[in-house]
Amino acid sequence: MSTSPQESVRRQNLGALLRYVHVRGATSRAELTSRLGLNRSTIGALTADLATAGLIDEGVPHETGRAGRPSIVVSPRSSRVYGYALSLELDAIRAARIGLGGKVLDDRAAARPPGTDAAPAVAGLAALVADMQRTAPAGAVFVGSGLAVSGSVRHHLGWTDDAIEPALTAALDALHLPHRPIIGGSADLAALAEHTRGAAVGVDNVIYLHGDAGISAGIIAGGRRITGYGGHGGEVGHMVVNPSGRLCGCGSRGCWETEIGERALLHLAGRAVPTPGAAVAAAVRAARSGDPDAVAAVEHAAGWLGFGVANLVNIFNPTVVVFGGTLRELYLAGADHVRTRLTAMALPACRDHVGLRTPLLGNDAPLVGAAELAFERLLSDPLDTTP
Repeated sequence: MSTSPQESVRRQNLGALLRYVHVRGATSRAELTSRLGLNRSTIGALTADLATAGLIDEGVPHETGRAGRPSIVVSPRSSRVYGYALSLELDAIRAARIGLGGKVLDDRAAARPPGTDAAPAVAGLAALVADMQRTAPAGAVFVGSGLAVSGSVRHHLGWTDDAIEPALTAALDALHLPHRPIIGGSADLAALAEHTRGAAVGVDNVIYLHGDAGISAGIIAGGRRITGYGGHGGEVGHMVVNPSGRLCGCGSRGCWETEIGERALLHLAGRAVPTPGAAVAAAVRAARSGDPDAVAAVEHAAGWLGFGVANLVNIFNPTVVVFGGTLRELYLAGADHVRTRLTAMALPACRDHVGLRTPLLGNDAPLVGAAELAFERLLSDPLDTTP
């Protein structure tokens, strides 16, 4: 059945209003009128529709001390409307039940099952969801699920989204949870999360760099995610920066991750490669304590970090670069070296406005981004109730 132009506009406005409240939280009708560019009667009609659909609550605000009639406050109904955010990492699996508005209602984590078969990891995620589903209140509405897959899982274990998605869909169907899960790369979803709720709120051009066993990036340009064909863009760790450098696991030589990755840093510092992530923090602590090998390793890696960032800044001209995962520790320890290399290599028109930041959401950023995927269908059309 075709939709009339008026109905299409109404649904777009409903989506815009619900998205605003989902991201910003409790918001007055007066603010919605101003921000969305709609008149008061239209806002009132839209909020009435969303309240009837069980998506928002409306109420009188607490005493403001101002004269005059207070504006009604609109809040997301977080306890009633929820999605699942999942994360598949190299050494862990994580899941959270997230309410509309981004409120974490429940969360679980477990070690990733050993081996190179994806099936046990998918089953583990489903088990975490099943455990949380038992505590979901009666009458609550499930709207979807999102999964963040680490670049290291994709490339070091060879697990493809095409293999993970049907297995996870079947597992969620068995729990009577409709809608196919939406899958994205962890760095890409971390960029979305920091852009929506973290260190890059209000910034439309962002690069989020993530380090673990490899290096990957999430890129937002003009407010839109750049994911590439099949969602596998942002593999900046395999950008060649030193053609005469070390051999990379991908078969090339001098890839960026051979200079700034976990193994590179630990090799230069003369350290073993134990638990992922923790080893980098230990090397950075040793550098701060004056260990000469660790100091040299951090300075070397930080210089190459700035080298790669300068290239990315020249190409994408971002406003903010966020350093996540193991790169957070490396950046904080070697920020001066990063900035020096960036200043020397990047064009002034591209570098002068760039802010270098660490994530506000920390290691939760990919999970928060996965939650945004889970809610996308609802936010695009709040009245679409098809399974």
